[in-house]
Parts: sequence; C-alpha cells; structure tokens
Amino acid sequence: MPNLNDQYSIVVSQFNEGITNKLLQGALTRFQELKIPEENIHIFRVPGAIEIPLTTKLLAKTKKYNAIICLGAVIRGETSHYDYVCQQVSAGCMQVMLEYKIPVIFGILTTENEKQAEDRAGGKEGHKGIEAVETAISMLKVISSIADVR
Repeated sequence: MPNLNDQYSIVVSQFNEGITNKLLQGALTRFQELKIPEENIHIFRVPGAIEIPLTTKLLAKTKKYNAIICLGAVIRGETSHYDYVCQQVSAGCMQVMLEYKIPVIFGILTTENEKQAEDRAGGKEGHKGIEAVETAISMLKVISSIADVR
C-alpha cells in the first residue's frame, strides 16, 4: 500500500499528444485506484520530450515531491533526430535521479512507429502510464526500506 501523504509530479510531453494523453490518463486512473489524493499529484506539461529533463530537475530541486513520473512518446521519423532525442532525454532523467536521490520514472515511449506507441499506451503491449505509477510506488518502498535499515 502506498503512503497516501507522498507527493508526486508528472511531467508530460505535449508532442504526440494523442499518445501522451493516454499515458497521463492511465497514470491518473491508477493513482485514483490506489486512493492517492488528487491534491498530491501535480501535472506539468512541456512542449516535447527534450524539455522533460530540465523540468524534472527544477521539480526535484524544490524537494516537494517524493517521486517524479516522466511521460512522453518519441516516435522514429526519417532522420536521426529520434536517436539524439532518446539519448538526451534518458540521460537527463537519469542524471536528475542520481543527483537528487529521488525516483525519476522513465515512462517515455521510444518506438519505431505510432502503432507501437498505441500498443504501449493501453493497447496489446500494456499501459506504460499505469506501469510508471507502479514503478514510482515500488521505488518509494525500496528507498523507505533502505532508510529503515540505517
């Protein structure tokens, strides 16, 4: 059972909004099922995936949140832009997590095409928005258990 006092932020990309809105809805539905109060969930919308790490860092710096969930969809196009975006966003999120010692959950789809993204946003491959919430809660339990050992 999650701690009902924990504060969460969700950083969601507006690019590929049809997909990212599904990810966000899945995450919010899962929080609701877990009885996490709405006022403990703060949503921040950014233009694209590349803006997620900066926003995440600024949120982590406030020390208001127990976990930050990052949601986005990077879909391969005809140029190498995809590779650069995926690499920079994943590295940026990891850097924030390690620097601020806070779970930063990587719920950013990196797919070859829109069908694969749809399949991971509530389709046949599951729902990465829901999984992101589950991962955040699991990480908070792990961190809590480590703190209890000290």
